[in-house]
Amino acid sequence: MNNNQQAAQQLLKNRQAGAVITPLPAEISPKNCEQAFQIQEEMIALHGEEVAGWKCLLPLDNGNIIAAPIFANTLQTGEQCALFKDGGKARVEPEIAFVLGKDLPARAEGYSEAEVDASIKSCHMALELMQERYREHPDASFFEKLADGMLNQGLFLGPEIDKSKTYSASKINITFDQHSAKQEMQGSHPNELPYKPVQWMINFMSKRGVSFKAGEAFITGSYNGIVEVDFNQLTEISYQGLGSYSVTFKES
Repeated sequence: MNNNQQAAQQLLKNRQAGAVITPLPAEISPKNCEQAFQIQEEMIALHGEEVAGWKCLLPLDNGNIIAAPIFANTLQTGEQCALFKDGGKARVEPEIAFVLGKDLPARAEGYSEAEVDASIKSCHMALELMQERYREHPDASFFEKLADGMLNQGLFLGPEIDKSKTYSASKINITFDQHSAKQEMQGSHPNELPYKPVQWMINFMSKRGVSFKAGEAFITGSYNGIVEVDFNQLTEISYQGLGSYSVTFKES
């Protein structure tokens, strides 16, 4: 087993409730984004589940990249959403998901913005499910956290919303309404326009040899960072001007 496989194996073991997390040993910890992506590839191979989606942002000002797979067994829809308790709460990020309607095989020349746009079948309200696996190790490197998936523990896919409105949704007033509390926030997308990271991600990863399949969902950054909510309470989530739905969070 090589270093990347060892790292992938440990990071996968960390993806469980109550896991005792220790940073990767220095000799197998990634030193740059490329090594982190190689570990992600090994995680995909070892996991045994299909990739159902991806999280991504435009490259950061320092050149670092945020991109990570979301596994099929962590993708949820419906009236309930199960996730690990994190700091006593359910921790989620309000996002928009872009779902492919056709396969995009890897190719050296990548894909144009128009080609990516034409491949997007639908847009959805969505929640990235979060788990702070490095809470006790804030000194863990960015590259290790990237290999680990940047706090991701899954994706909840909500109702479909209008594609044309979604593409211009740089700011959204968002409400999380539970019986015990109501949280209202003025959401702002970290890359201004939420579809831009999808175009970049598919083009970038395609050139690296990654193929994408119809049905895969892309989330592109939270409108308000992490939102903490209670378990076992009906929660109405509203994106003003786009849609709303209700879900109950259950501890897994």
